[in-house]
Amino acid sequence: MTALPTGLTTGTWTIDPSHTEASFTVRHAGISKVRGTVAVTSGTLTVGEDLASSSVTVVLDPSTVNTGDANRDGHLKSNDFFEVETFGEWTFASTAIRESGAGHVVVGDLTIHGVTHEVELETEFNGTAVDPFGNTRAGFEATVTISRKDFGLTWNAALEAGGVLVADKVRIDLDVSAIKA
Repeated sequence: MTALPTGLTTGTWTIDPSHTEASFTVRHAGISKVRGTVAVTSGTLTVGEDLASSSVTVVLDPSTVNTGDANRDGHLKSNDFFEVETFGEWTFASTAIRESGAGHVVVGDLTIHGVTHEVELETEFNGTAVDPFGNTRAGFEATVTISRKDFGLTWNAALEAGGVLVADKVRIDLDVSAIKA
């Protein structure tokens, strides 16, 4: 039995989309990085008596992808990449949570572009606080690196000097705020 982090109490916690962000970073042309965000639209953290009896689910909306460039965002939403007309939701559902060093690993099934793969999010619990409106909040940060090809995202363009325009590896960072129900 692995104990809960100090301050995190049992029960249902609802992820607050207005204070939660999912961001990504991918190497572009082999020389720079493109960063963007995708909206987290809903999620629930169910905290049991210990980590083994706890779980998390999250829903993201790929139609909200924002890299700061409208043309690139449109291309990402198109059939070359996310196909948001067909695959309008990305989901994550945990299957296990365990301690790892000073943090935790949340293992679960990530579904992007209609394809599901198990991923392991390195997670840090940032504590709890009561906001000015009387809500008890818990904060978390998590990160994972995925292969976009694993999720059927294979569009690319060859570069004249060799290599490709869009790298395969994508780093995903999450900043999460959840409110105790």
